[in-house]
Amino acid sequence: MASPRLETFCCPNRDAATDFVVSFQPVLFGALSLGSAALSLVFAVLQILPKRKGYRRLGQYSLPRPASSSRILFIISICDILGCAGIIVRSSVWLGLPNIIDHISVANSTDALPEVFCVGSAMWIQLFFSTSFWWTFCYAVDVFLVVKTSAGISTIILYHMITWGLAVLLCVEGVAMLYYPSISDCEQGLQHAIPHYVTTYAPMLLVFVANPIFFSRTVSAVTSLLKRRQGIYTENERQLANEIKMRFFKIMLVFFICWVPNIINESLLFYLEMQTDINNNKFRDIRNAALITWFIMGILNPMQAFLNTLAFHGWTGFDVDLSLQRRRELAWDSVSTSVPNSATHNPIVGTTLLHQSHIQEAKKNMMGNGQHHSDAISVLSEGSESSTVEIHISSELRDYDDVDADGESLENSVRH
Repeated sequence: MASPRLETFCCPNRDAATDFVVSFQPVLFGALSLGSAALSLVFAVLQILPKRKGYRRLGQYSLPRPASSSRILFIISICDILGCAGIIVRSSVWLGLPNIIDHISVANSTDALPEVFCVGSAMWIQLFFSTSFWWTFCYAVDVFLVVKTSAGISTIILYHMITWGLAVLLCVEGVAMLYYPSISDCEQGLQHAIPHYVTTYAPMLLVFVANPIFFSRTVSAVTSLLKRRQGIYTENERQLANEIKMRFFKIMLVFFICWVPNIINESLLFYLEMQTDINNNKFRDIRNAALITWFIMGILNPMQAFLNTLAFHGWTGFDVDLSLQRRRELAWDSVSTSVPNSATHNPIVGTTLLHQSHIQEAKKNMMGNGQHHSDAISVLSEGSESSTVEIHISSELRDYDDVDADGESLENSVRH
């Protein structure tokens, strides 16, 4: 799990509240965290691996994925997987070497390895989960910008600078202040630890507050976009908007399920820290609630890796394709068949083909202006096969239908 309490636990002179939760049934807690992280990591990797069946294809039409959105979703999954890997390593060591916790609790110990492992593993987990938070925020910003303006490779570079830079800066700054003047002799007091907790929970709270706002405004913008482009707002457009809204809801639902227990647990432990004697009988219910949420965190925090992939892509199945040659063939097929597909969609005689070319040339600017809107909505519908197919068929192939109708009219006139 990802909690600043585990970094505070690395201090031998830790506070009573931290010692209370971390020292309670450490073997059971480590086993639950290990099992949850291992299960989440395996299924998350399975989800993002390429599959044998064509991903998000309908018949002969290839549906390209927008670069910015797909990269952000992939990076979020990688950060979650690396965070789970850190939890697996830490839990495995704690289960295999139970004496390491006792060595951490010894002040002025000559053996620095337990403390180094404790700090290193805690920082690893915090860094990648914090980076995942920042990327989740950037995803909400990106889909909004794509609908409103545009976002491309240059924006992705900016996202990398923001996410990794802020994650590393806040992580190092928080840990440096927490372990001052040294790991073996940390300063005590709630005021000293607050900056560390703020740097840990700031990106999480940002996602809680800002992402629903960006998602809501994006859905409103998409609805307006569909109305403007189609001229009417039919059941198909309404269904597409609902699918996009549901996708955003799933992303936020996963985030709330996995991380709300952290906020509750931290509030309870802060309350206990402010008491002179946390073992007082009148705090029994608060102690029990803190322990319950602590174990819930150990299970749900690592599950974000797998649950996020479900929210992003749905269930992609077990049919994994690790053949590099096949992936190259699919990529070449996607490019090489794009023109023949358009030509064979509705084969017409030579005169009509000339008329089609004239119509397409006349509509060239209009199609160019609508390309951004199609890409923008495919960003939002990514992972939803039906919505992606619907928007591409309605926006890209509608022109073919219009041309076919014109061609049939011309062909009939020629026959008569």
